[in-house]
Amino acid sequence: MRFIDFFDRGAARYPDRLCLVDGGIQRTYREVEKTSHVVALALQAAGFEPGMKAGIYSRNSARLLECLLGVFRAAVAWVPLNARSTSAELMHVINLAECDVLFYDDKFVDTVAELRKACPNVKRFVSLSDDGPEGFHTFIAGHEGLAPDVPEDDERLTAVYSTGGTTGLPKGIAWRARVFEVMTANFFTALPCDFAPVHLAVAPLTHAAGGLALMLFAEGATQIILPQADPLEIMRSIEKHRVTHLFLPPTVIYMMLSHPQVREFDYSSMKYFVYTAAPMSADKLRQALDIFGPVMAQFFGQTEAPLACTVLTPKDHLRAVSPGGNEDLLKSCGRSTLFTRVEIMDSDGKILANHERGEIVVKSNLVMPGYYKDPAATAAVSEFGWHHTGDIAYRDDEGYFYIVDRKKDMIISGGFNVFPSEIERVLWAHPAVQDCAVIGVPDPKWGEAVKAVIELKPGASATEEELIRLCKAELGSVKAPKTIEFWPVLPRSPVGKVKKADIRSKYWVGEDRLV
Repeated sequence: MRFIDFFDRGAARYPDRLCLVDGGIQRTYREVEKTSHVVALALQAAGFEPGMKAGIYSRNSARLLECLLGVFRAAVAWVPLNARSTSAELMHVINLAECDVLFYDDKFVDTVAELRKACPNVKRFVSLSDDGPEGFHTFIAGHEGLAPDVPEDDERLTAVYSTGGTTGLPKGIAWRARVFEVMTANFFTALPCDFAPVHLAVAPLTHAAGGLALMLFAEGATQIILPQADPLEIMRSIEKHRVTHLFLPPTVIYMMLSHPQVREFDYSSMKYFVYTAAPMSADKLRQALDIFGPVMAQFFGQTEAPLACTVLTPKDHLRAVSPGGNEDLLKSCGRSTLFTRVEIMDSDGKILANHERGEIVVKSNLVMPGYYKDPAATAAVSEFGWHHTGDIAYRDDEGYFYIVDRKKDMIISGGFNVFPSEIERVLWAHPAVQDCAVIGVPDPKWGEAVKAVIELKPGASATEEELIRLCKAELGSVKAPKTIEFWPVLPRSPVGKVKKADIRSKYWVGEDRLV
């Protein structure tokens, strides 16, 4: 199935249901379907053929999704551009993906002026506002009716995503239709939807929140769109709109949990509160389950194998906190999804037994065809016929996977392998800690010494001594940080991940090695 087929399924079944709600803007499925045809006709009339690329550079908005559906209907490949990216990052992604047309939010007109000069492949710029010669209404003017149906083509490019760029310039990630098909099948198999869904889209639609929106169109979801992640507004919106589905990265969930008004709202409509992109601490998960109910769901994946390689379902979370349950499940990323093979592999390509630590590898049509025009990088992550995720983990006897750390983040201190995520989980449990990052720093005795950089909750306090003491009590002296620093705010990528490379770089200046 093509991307647009999933939307058309929802539109055919629920034409008069609200599709998009963006402040005072409300659109039914019938109305959005009509707009998507008009956008597709305009693209085709302007010479943009199937397989060409369209970038969309915008904050979350109804217009973004209307435009995106038109792009898919024209079989033009989508290049997601995060509104929080720097101009240098945007230039790199647009040129790497060879964008042919760029739709943009007027808020970013100054950045777009830079992109016009730096991105020669872009043939047309279209403002998502209604006014002006370059405006959206001008672009679609004179186009009415149904766009010609573009036949399926399993080999046609449907999207060029980009890697997070937390360790260098992003790579392009090519998607074809089958990637989205399998992601959707995995999602609905894991989280069945036999009710009218209401999705609160608050995280960037260029990433996981957009994936949820696209999949949920198939079930006629009403998409409630917020422009930014304000914890109080999120909580108000859940109650006001009777939200059933919500994705947030752990950093935003932590902000909600620490908000003084978090228990003042009605969350009873919630069915699935999805978190991914990073693990959550067990203590904060217990708090979330207490406040939001048995609705938490974790997916493990990456843009190269999107969203749903493994899932820890709401039932798994409930089992973990029930009397006599397995509390360790709160530290797991779940079991493999139905249409994905997941194994643990050593560096020689051997599949490892339960409880042995190695790299998570994946085999499925969920996996990208490859990095865009980068066969060397594709080959590097496809060794031994499996996609290599770069995550170190083990699997228990019930098939639950437990991520220990990123392969590249492992610290070797005094000859011992130390995995930062184990330490971060302990630090997250402290009531004063909002977020943290554990890294290795150069040390003449240990080679690398374990260091924690802490962001405290607003108004909270903690000392280096008490946090080191906590880690020693939980993990022993080898894994406990030797030093701790407190930063007002940790640096984060546009999708909310802590940028460890930026933190590490401060401590490795002048060193002739990085480990």
